[in-house]
Amino acid sequence: MRTIVHGDFAYSKKITEMSTLKGSYMIVEDGTIVGFSTEKPEMRESDCFLEFERKLIIPGFADMHLHAPQFPNVGLGTDMELLEWLKRYTFPEEAKYVEVDYAEKVYKKLINKLWSVGSLYSCIFGSIHEKASTRLFELLIDSGLYSFVGKVNMDRNSPDFYVETTDESIRETKHFIENNYKKSERVKPIITPRFVPTCTAKLMKGLGELAEEYNIPVQSHLDENQAEIQWVCSLHPDSNSYAHVYERFKLFGSQPTLMGHCIYCNDEELELLLNSDVMAIHCPFSNANLISGIMPVKRYLDLGVKVALGSDISGGNEINIAKVMVLSMQLSKMLAVHNATPGDYLSTQEAFYLGTKAGGAFFGKHGSLEPGYEADFLVIDDSDYLINELSVQERVEKFLYVGKEENIRARYVSGKKIEKPFDV
Repeated sequence: MRTIVHGDFAYSKKITEMSTLKGSYMIVEDGTIVGFSTEKPEMRESDCFLEFERKLIIPGFADMHLHAPQFPNVGLGTDMELLEWLKRYTFPEEAKYVEVDYAEKVYKKLINKLWSVGSLYSCIFGSIHEKASTRLFELLIDSGLYSFVGKVNMDRNSPDFYVETTDESIRETKHFIENNYKKSERVKPIITPRFVPTCTAKLMKGLGELAEEYNIPVQSHLDENQAEIQWVCSLHPDSNSYAHVYERFKLFGSQPTLMGHCIYCNDEELELLLNSDVMAIHCPFSNANLISGIMPVKRYLDLGVKVALGSDISGGNEINIAKVMVLSMQLSKMLAVHNATPGDYLSTQEAFYLGTKAGGAFFGKHGSLEPGYEADFLVIDDSDYLINELSVQERVEKFLYVGKEENIRARYVSGKKIEKPFDV
């Protein structure tokens, strides 16, 4: 089936520039973009025509790091640093997901919100509970969105009410994978050790073996907080760095890997990130709220490190990746001022790339409107705040800064419209 989409388009081919097309026609064949035309193609009887004249059409957003069971905690505990925040707010909330009915209630609201803000792709931490994580997996399948979902692993340094035994954690993770990895082409499992302090060497070894056995990716946290880094060093004095601990257990690049935060990576860790092709996920709202620090994004990009963006709900209070792009730019500018390196900051084009194509690439040919990519896109009506005539790129910039999720009038995945997932 062929679909013709008319509108004003913006997308990334490469990180340093934004490609734009005004008043053009995107041609989609069987859910895949085949090209653009400045003139309306001759219509076939079986064609579908989507008219979005004067509407802005951009790729879907990619939220590459968030914690689904923390959604009720958004906006809480933001005067605390990471480790105290985990004890006071996070672990007590996540423990509730032993009740699948409660989990479903929260997860439906979260998925609706991801849909609303245009996050067509997400990488999600569940809780330690296999049943609740499987329900999250199933709900995401029902939504039509793309996602990687992980059952979290924790077998040490955790409260008595929220911890697993090592064998239980490995067994239930294996069960979670086997029960779910063939259910959907859009939603897939991902190995998810919470972070090194809550995972024994035996558990990490077992998780690395599962990732290798089932050929599935890995996500976790790295170098988020100075106290956390010191803790890891005390737990693993035989390792050269935080990243090296993961690498020892085949949890760092042996399979496609996402590492949240990466604020304080030393030179050895940066080399590991590069050589292992691990993607660092920048979570600026969480980094600011939990007094963690500022990831030197521009430096990482200049070195060739792969970077994408995450909301990190609920350390982060903002789930809209458009706003995550904006704060990424703002903090990058502040870091440039602090470091006396004027001009060495993240541009609009770079931030847009990180929030679309960089993250989308983890899912395959997603996150751009280039020929050969899946036709996953957002339709934005920016007429309510436009006063002067602007270029397409200026309209994208303005949407990122002042637009709202209500300006997103439609969401398409593989050329098909995705409606609001749940009536809650």
